[in-house]
Amino acid sequence: MKANPRRRTHAHSFSRTLSRRLLATAPLTALALLAACVPASKPPAPAPRPVPTPAAPPPLAAPPPADWRDAPRTPGDWRLTSPGIASFADGVFGIRCNRASSTISLFRSGAASAPVSLTIATSDTTRALTARPVSGGVQVDLPARDGLLDSMAFSRGRFAVQAQGMQPLYVPSWTEISRVIEDCR
Repeated sequence: MKANPRRRTHAHSFSRTLSRRLLATAPLTALALLAACVPASKPPAPAPRPVPTPAAPPPLAAPPPADWRDAPRTPGDWRLTSPGIASFADGVFGIRCNRASSTISLFRSGAASAPVSLTIATSDTTRALTARPVSGGVQVDLPARDGLLDSMAFSRGRFAVQAQGMQPLYVPSWTEISRVIEDCR
């Protein structure tokens, strides 16, 4: 008995199709096998630990301007703390009337163990004074009618206070100064 020719043809065509597929995929299979032979790449080295950088030094203070009138105003406000006493920037600078002696005291907060030079510069006057150490700062007493006080009160917008060994102050010339001066005269 003869085998069914269709079946054989079908089996024969199946093997032929399989052969064609194998031949078509042979290059890809060869590449896959070849890639399997390549050693795996090393895992990436762990990232080095970041080295802490030292904190940057604080920025250097800008040098004072050549003309004190170009410097920014010292932050703070004037306020009358009691009759005859005005304080700027919570006591950084102050002015006080001493009625009994008919003098006005100028106070600059800071530290000093000996008398220091205190310079007041206004829009029309500059005067160096000697300030004596007091609790919490230095102080200068001026006669109530001293022209420097009027220059401070009427200076164009501000005046400078420079005490030896302390940061300069650029103080606004507000009405509180005039009130203390007038209370004392």
